[in-house]
Amino acid sequence: MNPTSWPGDDRPQATQRPDIQTEADIRLVVDDFYTGIERDPTLGRYFGPLDMATHLPRMYAFWSNVLFATGGFKGNPFLKHAALEGLERAHFIRWLDRFEVTVDAHFAGPTADLMKTRAAQIAGTFQLRLGLLTPADAGLIRLL
Repeated sequence: MNPTSWPGDDRPQATQRPDIQTEADIRLVVDDFYTGIERDPTLGRYFGPLDMATHLPRMYAFWSNVLFATGGFKGNPFLKHAALEGLERAHFIRWLDRFEVTVDAHFAGPTADLMKTRAAQIAGTFQLRLGLLTPADAGLIRLL
């Protein structure tokens, strides 16, 4: 038994979780992240109106490109976010927390860590560009 588990706890421990290795792994993270997001009290207003049939394949391509350099994503994610009214740091904090929990629920290893690091870098960069962080604040975030 893992020291952080209890009898009957069948959740995968870090040593039991595989690393992200395939496009299917990316789809699992993306699908799980977006499941129920429209009901999230902080993020729901931004994600509820999305056409997920269009959005999810773009996110699969985005993360495949980020992690595996597939070249399959074309676009400028920042422009989409810059057009959203009312974005605040709290939205990015909640997004990142939800994202990291989702990755950790399924995967552990260098690529899973890279996915979480890149997500934090993207969130930090977007906040800087939107004026939600100052350059001094950004020193706390490892930027690209």
